[in-house]
Amino acid sequence: MRILNIAIVGALLVLIGLYSSVYIVDEREKVLVLQFGRVVSTQEQPGLAFKLPVIQSVVRYDDRILSRDIDPLEVTPLDDRRLVVDAFARYRIVDINKFRQVTGSSGDQSISVAGARLDRILSSQTREILGSVASNDILSSDRAALMLRIRNGAIVDAQEMGIEVIDVRLKRTDLPRQNLDATFARMRAEREREAADEIARGNEAAQRVRASADRTQVEIVSEANRESEIIRGLADAERNSIFAEAYGADAEFFEFYRSLGAYRKSLRGQNSTMVMSPDSEFFNYLKSDKGLK
Repeated sequence: MRILNIAIVGALLVLIGLYSSVYIVDEREKVLVLQFGRVVSTQEQPGLAFKLPVIQSVVRYDDRILSRDIDPLEVTPLDDRRLVVDAFARYRIVDINKFRQVTGSSGDQSISVAGARLDRILSSQTREILGSVASNDILSSDRAALMLRIRNGAIVDAQEMGIEVIDVRLKRTDLPRQNLDATFARMRAEREREAADEIARGNEAAQRVRASADRTQVEIVSEANRESEIIRGLADAERNSIFAEAYGADAEFFEFYRSLGAYRKSLRGQNSTMVMSPDSEFFNYLKSDKGLK
């Protein structure tokens, strides 16, 4: 019975040893095998691998493309127009031995340490590259070439950490908040000045149009009054000519006709009142004997 127990324990120890000597390398990671803290092998191919149990350990590193956002930083281009730049980078761990030596740690902690160093590299390259051009170049289509220069500069520095910088992109390039407020105020003042100029030009044009219309109105009214006076004068002359001709043909009848017209105008309505002497010549044709002649 004792021998059986020893055999069972021995079998369990063998199984545990075999289990601890086998590890799986995922296709998304790279592995370092350490023995007493010293690297003894590197495994980058996915699949099963073996190590010595107990005395050897496995450290895993991400083999995928990683992303790193850089904190917004202020840069000063050649024209001294400060800009706030927000960028991000894509990178991959290509040399895990060098990466472990530089970071001095493993797992997520090593990624944080490497990310902090990469931030400093990218910030330095961004300030250096963007500080060598004008702000208009940063905000124009030349921006792609500037991002390529930043990436190429970061590649060299990042190789010392065993990292390959794949891409660097500028997400945002804005003026600082205080500069934005000043720029907006200047733009607002410029637009208000342009609006005032347009209003002044519009008022000037309106006054010219109004003055021209008034002058045209006066000219038209004056011409119409002149023509009406001419027509009225011609009509009066023709009327007087007709009256003179009628008077010359029969003076007494003409006088009688004119008196009837005067009676018609003066005795119009139901309550017409006239105060004058009965012997007035106005009533000559109202008297029966004169009117019957």
